[in-house]
Amino acid sequence: MNSFILLSLFATIIAGKSPRLKFMVHEPSRFHFSKPENYISMYHQEGSDTIYVGGRAMVYVLTFTDRDVRDFQIPVASDQTAIDTCKAKAAPLELECDNFITVIQKVNDTFIVCGTNAGSPRCWMLVNDTVLTDVQGAGQIASASDISPPYPSQKSITLPADGSLYSAMSSVGGSAGSIRRTFGPQKLLKTENIWLLNPQFAGAAIIPSSEKFKEEIYFFFSEFDKTVRVDEEPYRARIGRICTVDEGGIRSLLPDSWTTFMKARVMCGAGNTQQQYNNMKQAVVLTAQDKRAGVLYGLFSNAWGKTVICAYSIEDIDQAFSTSKLKGYSSPFTGSRPGMCVRKNPATAESQNNVKNLGVIRHNPEIEDVIRPVGVAPLDLPTDDQITHTVADIVMAVNDEHYSVLYLGTEQGKVLKVLHTSEEVFIISQYSLFHNEGPVLNMAIDSQKGHLYVGTAMEVQRLPLADCGRYGDTCRECILSRDPYCGWDKARRKCIAIPPGYNVTSGSEAPPNFPQRSGGAIQHLHLSALPCALLPRHLPLGEGQLLQELPLPLLWRLLCPGTSS
Repeated sequence: MNSFILLSLFATIIAGKSPRLKFMVHEPSRFHFSKPENYISMYHQEGSDTIYVGGRAMVYVLTFTDRDVRDFQIPVASDQTAIDTCKAKAAPLELECDNFITVIQKVNDTFIVCGTNAGSPRCWMLVNDTVLTDVQGAGQIASASDISPPYPSQKSITLPADGSLYSAMSSVGGSAGSIRRTFGPQKLLKTENIWLLNPQFAGAAIIPSSEKFKEEIYFFFSEFDKTVRVDEEPYRARIGRICTVDEGGIRSLLPDSWTTFMKARVMCGAGNTQQQYNNMKQAVVLTAQDKRAGVLYGLFSNAWGKTVICAYSIEDIDQAFSTSKLKGYSSPFTGSRPGMCVRKNPATAESQNNVKNLGVIRHNPEIEDVIRPVGVAPLDLPTDDQITHTVADIVMAVNDEHYSVLYLGTEQGKVLKVLHTSEEVFIISQYSLFHNEGPVLNMAIDSQKGHLYVGTAMEVQRLPLADCGRYGDTCRECILSRDPYCGWDKARRKCIAIPPGYNVTSGSEAPPNFPQRSGGAIQHLHLSALPCALLPRHLPLGEGQLLQELPLPLLWRLLCPGTSS
């Protein structure tokens, strides 16, 4: 029997942007901590049912099924002497004097785990998901204090790329903060102290390229100027950029430092008004493989603690780094532009032009161009919820266009599911997940298997990205959800997850660069002559015919033929 799916994406309905659908979700696949874990780190590999959670003196290895969670706990305690020393040195941070696991990363086949170790960071290797061993012997690795902060309230970022580990350490006490390559076969490099001003890091992402040597890593952070007046905003949001092929400078100039580091000012606010959000709290990037294209979503706050999301074009950021003038440098460039991604050539390393370029980068790493958001304003999310964490997924619509779905964790333990298109942004639904209200501390997304992992101080829960059954039992309810993961199966009369790669016209497989999702039992779908998938503002009715802004009753009859609902 031919199956007929009516797709809910982009219904031409003028709907309110605040959550129309609110769900209380208590999935059986959840794990409860035996004691509150106020600081948690997470590692999850795409396509796996296991998530690694770092807590206080513990690594939790959690394997989820649809019915329950199997857990294995690995103790990683600090010795009492270290704890006593920490309490004596850092009385205001006494509650943080333990071994909080801040880093869990897999680099090739090596699992690296690092913790605060009561103010004296330490790293281990995780073997067979059961045993922690000394990291010495794992290869070239930096000091643990360059990977993990001494206290869990101080932010650090780690990112594996091409067999190396990159770490960004926020400014702590008298430390200047740094961006480093801390593990792997390549030379271990760092930023110069003069390049960063009390940075507080928010995220990092690989920016791919069709030419491997041009692959870059972006670091997202805010700089804090302690010298500003009381009435001035002390934060400035930034993007820092390095090339993964960077092997450092020459013996006399930047020998152990990046030669490709550049940074740019990032604005998040309404045009040139005073309503600006300068403190970047978190960042997530969606890109296609082998393409320097995509979108950056930044979570920002202002001086009063209000949070917003701003979106940025990766192409615009790349263009700025490639063409902008450098702040404080007015001379013309001779030869190659300083800071570009190039393979190191020993024959020209000591050339006059290269030495000059290294000097330019050392003293003038900031570009003049300012990075502004798409639409020159934050996303129009009419919610007063305080956003604490965000992750994102790419969804390929039936018209072969890619769209972003954001999951926003809030201070009250809720998760907002938000669709962002080129035309608008709106909240699809709101999930209340936890028995005990508390802030969402961390999230991880698995686009391949179609799962979202959400963690608070009390528990970790998994829920499906395509949660289509919650929208109701009628075609109308399914279509009104406007959820890009879902569609109405006319033959089975139910709202189902759209199978991976499903196309409204051809039914062809998804392109190889698009992340696959499981969750659709139907593998072969056939549509009638009337395509029921909607583009953002119109419904295709045939050769050259478009019907726009339909009254709701007529729209439902067209989308759900043969039904009264």
